[in-house]
Amino acid sequence: MQADDQKPAWNGYGIGQEPRASFGIGEKRRLSYGYDPNLDASTTNDAVFGDVSNGPNYRAVGWAGAVVLMLKTQIGLGVLGIPLVFDTVGMVPGVICLCVIAIMTTWSDYIVGVFKINHPEVYGIDDVGGLIAGRPGYIIMGTVFCLFWIFVAGSAMVSISIALNALSLHGACTAIFVAVAAIIDFLFSSIQTLHRISWLAWVGVVGIISSILVLTIAVGLQDRPADAPQTGIFHSDYKITASPTPASAFSALSTLVFAYAGTPAFFSIVSEMREPRQYGRSMAICQTIVTVLYLAIGIVVYYYCGSYVASPALGSAGTLFKRICYGLALPGLLASMILLSHVPAKYIFVRILKGSRHLSSNTPTHWIVWFSCTLAITIVSYILAEAIPVFGELVSFAGAAFGTLLCLQPMGFMWLYDNWSRPNRGLTWSLMVAWCVFIIVGGTFLTVAGTYGSIVGIINALNEGDGTSPWSCADNSNSS
Repeated sequence: MQADDQKPAWNGYGIGQEPRASFGIGEKRRLSYGYDPNLDASTTNDAVFGDVSNGPNYRAVGWAGAVVLMLKTQIGLGVLGIPLVFDTVGMVPGVICLCVIAIMTTWSDYIVGVFKINHPEVYGIDDVGGLIAGRPGYIIMGTVFCLFWIFVAGSAMVSISIALNALSLHGACTAIFVAVAAIIDFLFSSIQTLHRISWLAWVGVVGIISSILVLTIAVGLQDRPADAPQTGIFHSDYKITASPTPASAFSALSTLVFAYAGTPAFFSIVSEMREPRQYGRSMAICQTIVTVLYLAIGIVVYYYCGSYVASPALGSAGTLFKRICYGLALPGLLASMILLSHVPAKYIFVRILKGSRHLSSNTPTHWIVWFSCTLAITIVSYILAEAIPVFGELVSFAGAAFGTLLCLQPMGFMWLYDNWSRPNRGLTWSLMVAWCVFIIVGGTFLTVAGTYGSIVGIINALNEGDGTSPWSCADNSNSS
C-alpha cells in the first residue's frame, strides 16, 4: 500500500512508474547515475522503448554523437538572425542579452538530464507536463512540442529553397525547390533511429559552421556589405547601444531564445544515449561551442556590416559569397530539416505504440505507423512552408509563443517538482527556488512580450506587402 507522504504515480499516457528519489544540484545521485537498470547500456529493457533486443536499437547514441546531434538542433536557422538582433538592440546590449539567454537555457538543458535520470520513464516534455499537471499538462505540452517543431521544419524547407535559388540563380520555380526539399525530408527523416542519422548531423554541423566562418571572414575582407551604397567612402554604422521600439526589442529577444531552442529535443537525445550519465558532458560541450560561435558571428558580422546586415546573414557579403555560403550551408540546412522532422515524428510514433510490442519489433504495424508519422509531419511542414505568405514572421511567432514555453518555464517547475519537499532546506535550496521563480517568471515574460512583438511584425509585413503568394515561383533569395 502506498505511503501517505509519497507522491502518487501518474499512471496514464506511458507513465506508470513511481517518481524516483530526487536530488538537488551538487548532491550525490548514486541511486540514479549508473545504477538504474533502465539507464544501463547493457540492459535490453528500456523504460520508454521496452525490450530493444528484437528490433531497432534505440539506445545506441554515444556521447560524441549526442554532442553533434545537440549542436545540429541548436545551430541552424536561429544563428543567421543574430547579427540583425545586434543591429536592433545595439552591440553591447546584444552581447549581454545573448549571454543571459545562454546561461538560462544551459541550466534548462542540465535539468533535462537530471530529470531524465530521476524519472527514466520520461521521454518528452509532454511526460513532464503529465507528471506535474496531469492530463491537461500532458496534452498542452505535447501539442506545443509538435507545433513548434513542425513550424521550424517548414521554415527549414523555405531556407533550403532560398539556398537552391541562390546557387542556381533562380534556375527553377521556387515551389519546385520546396517540393524537392519535402521529398528529401521524408526519405531521410524516415531513418529509424537517431544513431543512424547522426552522420547527417556531423555533415550538417561542419557545413553550417564552415558557411558562417566564410561569411565572417568575407565581411571583414570586403570593402563594404552588399546592401550598402556602392560608391563613396563607406564606414560601418554599427551602434554600441540602440533605441528599439518595445515590439522590435521583444522580437529580438525571441530570436535569441529561438537560437537556443533545441532544448526540447534533448529529451529524445538523452533517451537514445547508450550511457545517459554522460549527457552532462555532451550538453556542456554543445552549449560552449554554440555560445562562442553565436558571439563570434554576431559581433564580427554586425561590426563590419552595421545596419546593412542581411537577414538571413548569409546574404551580407554579396552575390558571389552568398552563393558560396549557401553552398556550404546547404548540407546543414538539410540536416536541420531532417532532424526537426524526425523528432516530432518519433514523438508521435512512440505515443501511438507505447506499451505495445510493435514499438520495438520489426512488425508490419511498426513500419506502417512509423512511415505514416514521418509522411504526415513532412506534408504538414510542406503546406505551412508553401501556403503562408508571411511565413518568416509566423515562424518568429511560433518561436516566441512555443519555443520559450518549451525551453524555460518547464525546467523551473521540474526542479521544484523534484526538490520542493526535500527535508534539508538550506541557503542553497532557497537560492535555487529563487532561481526557478526567475526562470518561470522571466520565461513567461519573454513568451508574452515576444509573441506581442511577432504579431506586430506580422501586421507590419502584411501592411507593407512583404509576403509572397502561396506556391509562388518568385525568387526568394533576392531579399536574403
